Amino acid sequence: MTAPPLPVRGIIYSYTVVHEAPGGYESQAPYQLALVQLEGGELICAQLTDYVGEARIGDPVEMVTRKLTTDGERGMIVYGYKFRPLLT
Repeated sequence: MTAPPLPVRGIIYSYTVVHEAPGGYESQAPYQLALVQLEGGELICAQLTDYVGEARIGDPVEMVTRKLTTDGERGMIVYGYKFRPLLT
């Protein structure tokens, strides 16, 4: 069974600002972490990117691929998804 792809657009359902980041992400603090409600109704947690100022609940956003961290020991760059303000 193959899972259907998730929608790439949604709205900010809730968010917070992370000041004390977990190991490997300390250099990114403070950063905004959001619970995004996708167009299909699914809720997904992800870091926000490309924001000028603070996000707001209800802001439309879209999923993008961004650098998450670097594995210091091997130097491998880890990529994943984040959400940015919807470009109109």
